[in-house]
Amino acid sequence: MKQKIYVLMFLILTAVSCSSEIDKVKKSNIIEETSFMLKLYKDIDGQFHYWETWEHDEKTAIVHWGIVGQKGEQKEIKLGILRNYSKTVQKGIDEKLRDGYSEFDEDKVSFLEIEYKIDGFGTETDLDKRHRLEERMDETLGWTGLGHTDGGSIGSGTMEVGCIVVDFDTAKKVVEEDLKNTEFGDFSRIYKME
Repeated sequence: MKQKIYVLMFLILTAVSCSSEIDKVKKSNIIEETSFMLKLYKDIDGQFHYWETWEHDEKTAIVHWGIVGQKGEQKEIKLGILRNYSKTVQKGIDEKLRDGYSEFDEDKVSFLEIEYKIDGFGTETDLDKRHRLEERMDETLGWTGLGHTDGGSIGSGTMEVGCIVVDFDTAKKVVEEDLKNTEFGDFSRIYKME
């Protein structure tokens, strides 16, 4: 009986040791294979939908989907003992492509500017505010499938934050609503760059 217990313990320890070595190999491959972000879009019955996925960390991917301009839904896909999440994500990508989703045509994006009046070339406080707004717009536009921040500028009496968006009119409404009653609500205008 004692011998059977020792053999069983040896087999368990060997399995655990092999499993951790396999995990190390998988982990290194996953990091190389899945450093990604992908956004896909489709018009469904007159409403523009998005589906996107990105690597959250080396063990988790996020899938986020909904109607452009709305926060939508999300789920995490985690690395499992017997599951490589990149294969699960690729299966989702393939399914969306078959369903008619595609990457947005870069020639059709709009450039949305949020402008503030400042004195002269601005202050450190103005610059800090611009950086906080850039971060906020990345979150707001990203989580609504609309786009992302593309930097900003300051000087000559104005400060701007530029954004690349897939639907200017919807983005303008979402941004105005998001900034209302915040420290960023004092913008002078939100306009489309030509």
